[in-house]
This record gives sequence, structure tokens and C-alpha cells, in this order.
Amino acid sequence: MRVLVVGGTGFVGRHLVARLVQRGHTPLVLSRTPRDLPQGAVHIPGDITREVPALEGVEAAIYLAGIIRERGQTFRQVHVEGVGNLLQGLRQAGVNRILHMSALGARRGTGSRYYETKAEAEELVRGSGLSYAIFRPSLIFGPGDEFFGQVLRGLVCGPWPFVPLIGDGSFRFRPVYVGDVAEVFAQALERGLEGTFDLVGPREYTFRELLGLCMGVVGRRKPFLPIPLRLMDLAVPLLSRLPFAPITQDQYLMLKEGNTAPFPEALKDLLPAPKALEEVLPTYLKC
Repeated sequence: MRVLVVGGTGFVGRHLVARLVQRGHTPLVLSRTPRDLPQGAVHIPGDITREVPALEGVEAAIYLAGIIRERGQTFRQVHVEGVGNLLQGLRQAGVNRILHMSALGARRGTGSRYYETKAEAEELVRGSGLSYAIFRPSLIFGPGDEFFGQVLRGLVCGPWPFVPLIGDGSFRFRPVYVGDVAEVFAQALERGLEGTFDLVGPREYTFRELLGLCMGVVGRRKPFLPIPLRLMDLAVPLLSRLPFAPITQDQYLMLKEGNTAPFPEALKDLLPAPKALEEVLPTYLKC
């Protein structure tokens, strides 16, 4: 199958493109600049946020593009306008199938521009009249991830003699392995799965437990230093204005809310044995 992949050079995209090639498909990777792609994948130059792509010969499309910080591009450009342009291109080319990566927790009224633009994109996909599958992953882990490999690593491996803990650290998450995300997308494409699905891993953790797990993996033992939420509520909006803020207002709102859901019955056949965080984290997390 000839599949257009938007966001195919990103964290999830690299895994999915490789998986599609392995399964005999031809991924057409739309991106502004060419990147290293596996043999069998084809680079298509373009910027989905600025133009409607020409999609002759495409049989289906997968939209993975997303940002967690607004640097040069806005949430609206990447999460909403890009999806709108792709849907227009699909309709013009007579392509009737789209798979879309949203986010667990995406909905209106959260105060998080990330979540709200993801929710708006879901509405566009559902109202497109096309055959669709929307997946909402929780935190995605694996070599090259940002949350575990950068954010939590920075907290655990920092030079200070303690680990900062936001509030009491009780916010709950259910991380999912990047290879499992790629597998679900590939199988959903082949099986014609339709609907909206949460995408989570096999176990739920509190934020405090995730920090403790990271400390164990890197061999650090430090006490937690709880930072009251009242103080964080005042500090984060100020820190967010810095060009390299350690945490943005959107990330803080999402962290306090947590990110968890039951594993959906509809995906158990596609992913009968999702990988656990304890199995994968030691392969790449180091101080």
C-alpha cells in the first residue's frame, strides 16, 4: 500500500515508517527537508501547515505531526491547519482513509492549547466523511523520547542533592512504548480499524513512582523535595516566557491532570503483550 505519512521523520514517525517498510508497504514521507529514511520509503518535499499536498497514487494517509512547545510553529498550525490541509488533499485525490495521532486527554475546555488543538483536529477528522481511526497515546517512551530521556532524566541526574517533586507527585500516567504505537498504527491500517481509541501501556504509575523508577535505572538515590502546587502555579507562567523554559504552562497543566486510561478491549487483538516501561527504560536512560 502507498501510504502518505505526515510527521514520518519524528520520534514515532521513524518507528512507524520502518515498520511499514518491513510489512511491505511504501511510505511516502512528507517533510520540509529530507532526512535519513529506510530503503523503501520515499521523501515527498512539502510543508503540510502551508499547502495542500497533491496525493495522486496515495491509498491512505497517516498524520503524526505534533509539537509540545511552540518554537517557530504554533499548536494551531501543526495540529489543526495541517490536518485541514491534509483532509482537503485527500478529498481532492479521492483518498478515503486517514489514521490520526491525537493525545490522551485531548478535549475542549482544558486551558491547554495542546489538548484543545488536538481536540479540534479530532473534530475535523470525524467530520471529514472519510474512513478514519484516531489514536490517543499516553506518554510515549523509547530511545529518543523527550519526557523520560530529557525531562525526567534532567530531574534525576541534575547536580543538586535532591529530586524536585511537583506537589505530592500523585498524578497518574500509563506510558506506552513507541514500538507498540507503531505496531498499532500499522495493523489498524491493514485491518481497516475505525473509531477513536486510547493507547496506553500495561501499567499505571504515579509521577513519584516514575521518578523513583528512573533513579533506580541510573543508579541514583536522592530524597524528593516537594514543591507546593501553589508555588508552581505562580512560577510556571513566569518561567514559560523564557526561551528554554524547563516546563511550559501547557506541560504543567497536562502534568497536573495526569494521563491514564484503561487499555481498550478493541486493541488487545492488535497488541496482546504491550511492552512494560521497566523492560525498555534501562536500554537507553543514563546519566
